[in-house]
Amino acid sequence: MKTTNFSVAPIARAVTTGLLLLAPVAGFAQETPSDAEIEKIEVKGSLGSLPGQDVEAVFGFGKSILETPRSASTISDEQMERFNVSDIDELVAFAPGTFTQSFFGVAGSLDIRGNPGEAYFRGMKRLDNPGNYPTPIGASSRIDIVRGPASPIYGPSKIGGYLNFNPKSARASSGQYLDTPTGALSYTHGTWDKSIITAEVGGPASIGGKEMGYYVYGEVENSGSYYDNTDTDQSIIQASFNIDLTDNLRVEFGGMYHNYQGNQVAGWNRLTQELVDNGTYITGTAQPLDTDGDGSISHEEYGAVNLAGAGFFYVPAASFTDADALPLMNLENVGTTTLKGNQTLVAPDDQLGNKATTLYFDVIYYAGDWEIKNQLFYDAYDNINENAYGFSQFHDSWVVEDKVVFSTDVETGSLFAQFQISPSIRYTDFLHGDDFTYEYFNRRDLTMPSSALDRRLLATRSGMNYDNYDVGNYLDLGFAAMTDLTWDWGLNIVLGARYDTIDIETTSRQDLLLPGAREDADVTTPISLDETVDGVSWNASISYTTPIGLIPYITMAEQATLVAGQGAEINYGQLGNADGSGAFDTSELLEYGVKGSFLDESLYFALSIFEQERTDYNTQNTVTNNTTNNQGLEFELRWVVNENLVLSAGYSNVEVVNLTALENGSQFGFLGAEDLVNLTDPSLVFGGNVIGLNLVGPGTNNPKGLKAGMPENIYTLTGTYDFQNGYAASLSVIDVDSVSSGFSGAVTLPAYTLVNAGLSYQDENFGVNLTVKNLTDERYFRANFPDLFGSQIVLPELPRHFNVKFSYKF
Repeated sequence: MKTTNFSVAPIARAVTTGLLLLAPVAGFAQETPSDAEIEKIEVKGSLGSLPGQDVEAVFGFGKSILETPRSASTISDEQMERFNVSDIDELVAFAPGTFTQSFFGVAGSLDIRGNPGEAYFRGMKRLDNPGNYPTPIGASSRIDIVRGPASPIYGPSKIGGYLNFNPKSARASSGQYLDTPTGALSYTHGTWDKSIITAEVGGPASIGGKEMGYYVYGEVENSGSYYDNTDTDQSIIQASFNIDLTDNLRVEFGGMYHNYQGNQVAGWNRLTQELVDNGTYITGTAQPLDTDGDGSISHEEYGAVNLAGAGFFYVPAASFTDADALPLMNLENVGTTTLKGNQTLVAPDDQLGNKATTLYFDVIYYAGDWEIKNQLFYDAYDNINENAYGFSQFHDSWVVEDKVVFSTDVETGSLFAQFQISPSIRYTDFLHGDDFTYEYFNRRDLTMPSSALDRRLLATRSGMNYDNYDVGNYLDLGFAAMTDLTWDWGLNIVLGARYDTIDIETTSRQDLLLPGAREDADVTTPISLDETVDGVSWNASISYTTPIGLIPYITMAEQATLVAGQGAEINYGQLGNADGSGAFDTSELLEYGVKGSFLDESLYFALSIFEQERTDYNTQNTVTNNTTNNQGLEFELRWVVNENLVLSAGYSNVEVVNLTALENGSQFGFLGAEDLVNLTDPSLVFGGNVIGLNLVGPGTNNPKGLKAGMPENIYTLTGTYDFQNGYAASLSVIDVDSVSSGFSGAVTLPAYTLVNAGLSYQDENFGVNLTVKNLTDERYFRANFPDLFGSQIVLPELPRHFNVKFSYKF
């Protein structure tokens, strides 16, 4: 591994700032490890924010975040409710290292340490969701965030990290301890016609004379949006049931259904530095290409002309000149105007629809000193994504996994040893198609409605001309073993290993592909490949609890990685490659740090330094699984001194290097106006699409090959004050460095400070929470898929807006 170098100054600044701000603060109380003991242990005012609760999502041993030798954070539903957190982009305020770039405006998966993360449901891995639908975190009772690849016990995983979603319905276990049903109703209203209704109820019951607990949660949203031609309609239903069949046999089962209807938001097109700095937008209409007059531009109509310029594909950006801009690329009626943030690249009939079904059935059996837990899990989605500017795709994929975990522990002398053995089988079935060859962001003038000048006939509507159309499956057989060894004098060692063998089958429907996308232009029959891959994952961690409360640790890990696409697909081109590139690779992690808990466990902090890397430069998917080297530092502090005031502070310093680009000396991408330094007038090409290479390395705008869109430094501070009379106030501050919009570094998005503030009231039954987000009306942006499209589009973020939530508990 490379030597990790960090500047001391930003670290010192973060720690000093955090301690000064936290000086007057009171302490949180520790969340309980047992729902049955909540009233006895939990200290009033804690919001469940200290890391004392057992969180099995890291290594599977039920260790608290404090005791776990990894960088991880947990966010309780009390915190999310107090701060009115509505999507995963806001989690950066509570978990350092989790800044998420825009994936066309859809808060799907969390970016962790600058890389796409994964989502787990109660500790079981869900299908990939980079931007298929917004993750419904408002329906969660707790969110665990683990930075770096997952434990071997969880199977192949990505390098960045993962979010573990604990559904509200998981409270079924606590329902068994209640005398009568309890629940809540809520209604949220906000700017741009935001409208959300939720209802939940849980409690005790019996079936066949057996005690059980149940919990049901439902949510319906029908909201408008700041962005033109955008709205959200979604419904969520969760249910779970826990039944004690005997004294040593218990079952837990339930699931979630999520129906989302909305659209993606590409943001502003025709990107220039002047547009970012002052809102100055180049207007003008593209020249017509709809020769048959049907109102859309077909693949054939696009293919009949050249809108990439005389240089065509794969030319260095700097070599493109006015002479390469062909007449059909020129805009007509060119002018300028000041663009508003809501005027974005969305057409009225754009759609993003997703129906997700998640089910689980767990059986827990106690046999002497052993716990045997069988986890059966199912996750599926049916997705459609259509955008008039020239992109469409669909997925119809599902996965079923069965994992058995045999657990036991032994105490001998000063040693407490825990052991886990876990065989598993996971089967994924996918059907995926996408359509992107003629994807033109700049033809639409955003001051005008979408028309036949920019609207493309999409493959999902014509049923032909796909770029990929893959159907197949893969079967993962895995076996893992882990041990956790703790000595009463402070030493802790965690060891784990895993072996996976994965059989992959995929078929490409050549008959449905664009002729230029076929393996052979003359072949129109389906072609198939199969391949078996295998690999070993391992983890080794050591930590020591010192007498003064500090816990230094070090973790080394190597993790198998399955390189699947946006619809969980493995496409035909990933199999059978002589150069070794394909669907399977490994990631490496080196992390060391220190954690501590002081002031009667009311003050918690964690500091971690890490380096992690994907090892194969050729095996990558630019959407879901980049080949990168990540180095950085994360600092987190949470403190509660009394029942009134709770504060937290965070800092992250992350550097992400795109190894493939650095190795090749260039990165393929959609070139923007600022990339084309020898083009005198951007309007000469905005009617087309210059696609080429951004040079990387010494003497370029990106000498180190840094991944775009990820700020190097992020500072966060949150605080909430409970007046002890029903009223409470909250404040969060997120300070973000300036960042490049695209991989070339030609356009810079300014630094910003985002402030959210809220005031709430809660009595025994009724509550109201008013939150103003972006309180100072900061003008800021988020890079949109920066490695590929960041030079052509950018997402203007939301101006000041409010949400008010009314609730009733019984």
